Amino acid sequence: MPGKLYLIPTPISTGSTAWVLPAAVQLQIAELSYFIVEHPKTARQFLKQLNCNHSLQAITMLTLNEHTQKQDLPLLLDPLLAGHAVGLMSEAGCPGIADPGAELVKLAHQHDITVTPLVGPSSVVLALMASGLNGQCFAFHGYLPVESTARANKIIELEKNSIRLKQTQIFIEAPYRNQKLLEQLIKTCRNETRLCIAIQLTALDEQVITRPIKKWRTALPDIHKIQAIFLLQG
Repeated sequence: MPGKLYLIPTPISTGSTAWVLPAAVQLQIAELSYFIVEHPKTARQFLKQLNCNHSLQAITMLTLNEHTQKQDLPLLLDPLLAGHAVGLMSEAGCPGIADPGAELVKLAHQHDITVTPLVGPSSVVLALMASGLNGQCFAFHGYLPVESTARANKIIELEKNSIRLKQTQIFIEAPYRNQKLLEQLIKTCRNETRLCIAIQLTALDEQVITRPIKKWRTALPDIHKIQAIFLLQG
């Protein structure tokens, strides 16, 4: 019988792991000796906080990130097919959501491997919960285009879809491009469109603010190089 694939969320900000991961989840992670991770160094730093049952030197770590080739994915299943339980770990947040793990999970299902998602933080879900925007109908788009004209056109498209479908539009950006994205949102969107910015989720300085675009124009925050997620509803 193949082993079970556990999907392991990791903290999305610095702080206490106990705040974002239930004790039972931490115990389950601590039992594992095989992991598939984006970056072994940061994965070891996370596991060090959990008092694992195995020494970090005895733990096997395989790498899955944006550079992993599709033809190499089957090799990552080898420990599972040999009967070992394996943890798939995101760099931050939940595997498979704004994360390269989805393709491996798809492959695991094709091999009838049991996939078990563990409870933990997701910036997408936490931001939506706190935004006051439509949680019954929403879409996550990952990153918007980098080039200014293409990004403006995408913002217009998202706003129109939001109005037509009564749908919350959710997206992210690299922290060093956050301010430019915010400025373009303010410039491009309609006055009454509501914009939520969720900053530093789960951290001590967490902020989730939802305002109409016309009100954002009166006081634009500085979010350059700060972890943020954006939600839009026209």
